Amino acid sequence: MDQLIPSFTVFLLIFVRISAFFVTMPFFSYRTIPAVYRIGFAFFLAWLMYYTMDVHGFEIDGKYILLIIKEAMVGLFIGFIAYLILSAIQIAGGFIDFQMGFAIANVIDPQTGTQSPLMGQYLYSFALLLLLSVNGHHIILDGIFYSYQFIPIDKVLFSFGDASVVDFIMKTFSKMFVIAFQMSIPVVATIFLVDVALGIVARTVPQLNIFVVGFPVKIAVSFIVLVIVMGVIFSVCQQLFASMFYAMRDVMKLVGGT
Repeated sequence: MDQLIPSFTVFLLIFVRISAFFVTMPFFSYRTIPAVYRIGFAFFLAWLMYYTMDVHGFEIDGKYILLIIKEAMVGLFIGFIAYLILSAIQIAGGFIDFQMGFAIANVIDPQTGTQSPLMGQYLYSFALLLLLSVNGHHIILDGIFYSYQFIPIDKVLFSFGDASVVDFIMKTFSKMFVIAFQMSIPVVATIFLVDVALGIVARTVPQLNIFVVGFPVKIAVSFIVLVIVMGVIFSVCQQLFASMFYAMRDVMKLVGGT
């Protein structure tokens, strides 16, 4: 029993970080994956990672409670940064929907249970398949494993409120919108030119009901442009995945003070 308690304290800290990581991490946090499976997967990973830790154990006191809170915050924070980067895909779909006239027709995302734009959900589903095809989920699991090199399990103090961490979050947030704009600009720019052309037609042919004609024209042009630039969008998605992995690494360094 005396040997079991120190081992359990180390295992619990590992399990808390991985479980919190799965709460916010893209793909692993979706409601379509049963909670029992996610808990079991986190338990299995924590059990494997326990044998790689060179920590003898902790006493159950106030410091240990702070370590549990720290581990939960670390897992949530790293997963949130990754989710923040990938949400650029849905924002790009929102930009496209607004120009196509689909902004009012949101759908319920079965993975998160929230409303999402039509094109955003379409692009996001393909992006997740691309993430799986390039074994990005393996790199995500590697990230939570190597997080202990940057944020040790026995370190109580952390720098979540440090100015560098806040600045990093703001830069990541702005980068998300820049990437979303880059992904949506081919369709948005084309629809803008279509709006200009329709405006010219409305001035030259007043008898034509431009609202009736313009809506299906914009939808048709949008889908044609999407088919043409789909390869470019997926290449941007691959760069987005790389940015997500780098962001996870950088936030680990900042929080860990390394």
